[in-house]
Amino acid sequence: MTVLDLAAPAPVRGGVTEFRLLGPVTVHDGSGGAGIVPSGPKQRALLATLVTHAGELLSVDRLVEELWGDRPPANAPNALQAHVARLRRLLPAPGHEWISTLPTGYLLTLGRASTDVARFTRLSGQGRAVVPDDPRYATELLGQALALWQGPALQDSSRGPLCSAEADRLEEQRLITLEVLYEASLECGRYARIISDLERLTADHPLRERFYDLLMVALYRGGRQAEALSVYERARRRLVTTLGIEPGPAMRARMEAILNHSPALTAPRSRPADLSAEVARLQARVEQLVRDQEALLRKVREQREE
Repeated sequence: MTVLDLAAPAPVRGGVTEFRLLGPVTVHDGSGGAGIVPSGPKQRALLATLVTHAGELLSVDRLVEELWGDRPPANAPNALQAHVARLRRLLPAPGHEWISTLPTGYLLTLGRASTDVARFTRLSGQGRAVVPDDPRYATELLGQALALWQGPALQDSSRGPLCSAEADRLEEQRLITLEVLYEASLECGRYARIISDLERLTADHPLRERFYDLLMVALYRGGRQAEALSVYERARRRLVTTLGIEPGPAMRARMEAILNHSPALTAPRSRPADLSAEVARLQARVEQLVRDQEALLRKVREQREE
């Protein structure tokens, strides 16, 4: 299994606008199904900042700093107002005022709209919760969460302090979700299918010990003990050279377990899904059906009002 093979997430329910930040900053117009792309990095950064802090008043000063840093134009409040006006014209109009102007700043209200960040957070949380009971179902949920990513978070937008902090937070959540995905894959006995992915991830994130740890387990379960130990040595050299530290207790314990052929490293036998995991699966499906029904009823009411 590779990340590229992961199942696509469920489509956005009909009629609902979705703000997308997991990749290029865009807006999915739920009424017409079209994608709206703000023009220019400052427009995208402004939208991303407002959406990330939806429901929160952002002062003019904070937004000016976000867009222009320590070199704002002479008429920065007016320039910001012009950007907000262009953004208002760009967003889907029917039935909702997205951006409110207040005495000290601006506030974006999502209303019935959603975000891909919220979908990612929900799917990732559900997947992580069921790993102990049903790792196979966990890989499905985590795969759907990761499939929402279309590139680096807040891609192609200018990076002020607010956007940078949010992009860093989302990237950390993506990496944690990847770690749990491969942990669940190991629990399903898929060690041979994830080795190449983990090799790439250790190269892309050479200071992240968890990817080395998972790779060591996958190699050991594939009968490649010597290679598993060499991964530990590679990680150790990189950590000592770059940070001046030794691997942490978890990696050292893993290396000792591999040296001693610990029974704990044996691939788990396949097991039927736990009842609680099946309940979680059904609950997630019921929740999705309820959301779809509510969206359908809203759409019918809107059509009647027209």
